[in-house]
Amino acid sequence: MRVRDLLTAAVAGALIGYLGAVLFYRWFPPVVIWIGSSLALIALAEAGWAFYVRRKIARAEIGVGGGRLDPLAVARSVALAQASAVGGALLFGGWAGIAVFLLDRASQLAVAASDAPGAVVAAVCALALSVAGMWLQHCCKAPDDPLDDPFEDSEPAEG
Repeated sequence: MRVRDLLTAAVAGALIGYLGAVLFYRWFPPVVIWIGSSLALIALAEAGWAFYVRRKIARAEIGVGGGRLDPLAVARSVALAQASAVGGALLFGGWAGIAVFLLDRASQLAVAASDAPGAVVAAVCALALSVAGMWLQHCCKAPDDPLDDPFEDSEPAEG
């Protein structure tokens, strides 16, 4: 997953969030401070899993058998990581767009002032989910094997 793709998703989410707030804010339920807590919990769980996978890969404990991490679990972790990174980026953009809308109107509308902190917290939690997804994806990489370097000659050069 490239950062450019995540930035594109975040910008798209911000446009959708801002326009959605402009058009439909009067029908929004209250944006409480805990609204992003589920995203934060998922991000923490995913980061913890990333450290576990990283340790298993570093110790070469990947494979089938007791105490080993199934390679299919690592492959599924990569899929989860990519989905979390993109979903987190979209949600970050959406909540950031809503937060910009609310912060812009906070001095005029008391309800916007009370909703703004919840939107900011949700945006930060969504960003944490995206970062956790990128970290998990990074941790699922196989270590470099110096014996498999295609650019290194196995025989000494004549000279």
